[in-house]
Amino acid sequence: MGYLLLAIICSSSIAIIFKFSETNNLNRYAVTTMNYFTAFIVSLILSIVEGNIILKGYDSFFYEFKDVVLKGNALFSPSSSFIWAIIVGVFAGVFFFLSFLYYQISVKNNSVGLAGTFAKLGILVPMSFSIILWREFPTYIQWIGIILSLISIIIVNISFKKNHIKDIHISLILLFLFGGFAEFSNKIFQKYAISEYKSIFLFFVFFIAFIISLIMTLKKKKKVNKIDLITGILVGIPNLFSSFFLILSLNHMKTSVVFPIYSAGSIIIITLVGTLFLGEKLERKEIVAIFMTVIALILINL
Repeated sequence: MGYLLLAIICSSSIAIIFKFSETNNLNRYAVTTMNYFTAFIVSLILSIVEGNIILKGYDSFFYEFKDVVLKGNALFSPSSSFIWAIIVGVFAGVFFFLSFLYYQISVKNNSVGLAGTFAKLGILVPMSFSIILWREFPTYIQWIGIILSLISIIIVNISFKKNHIKDIHISLILLFLFGGFAEFSNKIFQKYAISEYKSIFLFFVFFIAFIISLIMTLKKKKKVNKIDLITGILVGIPNLFSSFFLILSLNHMKTSVVFPIYSAGSIIIITLVGTLFLGEKLERKEIVAIFMTVIALILINL
């Protein structure tokens, strides 16, 4: 539970820093690019320090794939875990960037409420696949907690007065799918690879996302200021460690339990910081959602 708490804190700090960025009208693409740059540099340093960079013994990967992935008999060996980290990391990096891209498109085409709801509901993707592929079923009490946490996410993010189901567009569906697969990639890596190679996995996730983001930044040709770069660095560190601690928590808890707590817990911290330190006022629906989330967290951990 300790690793999950650290993941929630890191995830929440990202949103808080981004609020500062948006409030001060910083260069969003420059901030994002520097964020990914910082994240992949730190993950590279961690990989070197941990001595997890392997330059030989790759032939065994194809022989191990059948037993590890298809039959689920064991974990990959160190050299094969290195290859698995690269493969999953590259695909995850694309999903991480695409989820960010379609979050922006969804906010522009719809509303922050609907976009935020579909981004958070992306947790249904890893939950569903974990139940189907690995039979990771929660208990009945945990199911109640999971349902309550999902309801709280909807209550916090959606405006029932302005948005209706008929307002949903393809950008929201893609946000839901890309965000969900980005989260699911953490589980895919953790399920089959040795956990010590998580820094290699995260390096490729953020390196690929950085390359794509850099291309977008150069394409936009918007002026980059010093504050944009500093803010990007401040976002990059918790961005890396939110995934780092999330992977560790998946080693000790069910996927169908981790992701709802991760999302609902982040909402609580972000809401409290916004209310206590940023002068934001809570609406009645937000108070109800926080109360429901607390109950959900208790039930999920029984």
